[in-house]
Amino acid sequence: MTDQGQAAREPAERFAGVPDALQRLWTPHRMAYIDGDDRPTDDGETGCPFCAAPGRSDVDGLIVHRGETAYVVLNLYPYNPGHLLVCPYRHVADLTELTDAERDEVGALTATAMTVLREVSGAHGFNLGMNQGAVAGAGIAAHLHQHVVPRWGGDANFFPVIARTKALPQVLGDTRELLAAGWERVTAPVPSDGAEL
Repeated sequence: MTDQGQAAREPAERFAGVPDALQRLWTPHRMAYIDGDDRPTDDGETGCPFCAAPGRSDVDGLIVHRGETAYVVLNLYPYNPGHLLVCPYRHVADLTELTDAERDEVGALTATAMTVLREVSGAHGFNLGMNQGAVAGAGIAAHLHQHVVPRWGGDANFFPVIARTKALPQVLGDTRELLAAGWERVTAPVPSDGAEL
């Protein structure tokens, strides 16, 4: 048998590089983000995913909670399971452009998101932040969004550190349902006698 004939019958893992003792966990869904499939083509509202999401149902838009001036949505390309984004409804790029009411609600929703994530997933800590401008790492710089990334002890194992891969054990729809239900429990009014409604 020729080398060319043998190569045609070899399994796909031959494309992974030099054989070693490691298994490969492929994350091809990330290529859509890397290739820019879901990024707006301009800075306007028309193609902005953060402007479009509130016009969809909560399930289709991956929205966990809707507030007065801002809403909470799952990140379509999460860094960790439960990675949330707190977005103002208004299409503004910079924190300094928010009204006082918007800035207050973004802060309050961020705090509630932390409480919900602790309740439903036992998060040990969080990375919170806004990348202001493309040069600062914002993938969608034209519409401000606050990241709420839950963290657990040991979650930065060899996958993200060495393999540059993150294992996400739950599909986004299931995560949205879990967090939306948790949001309702955490924010449910408690009667004055202390009994739950």
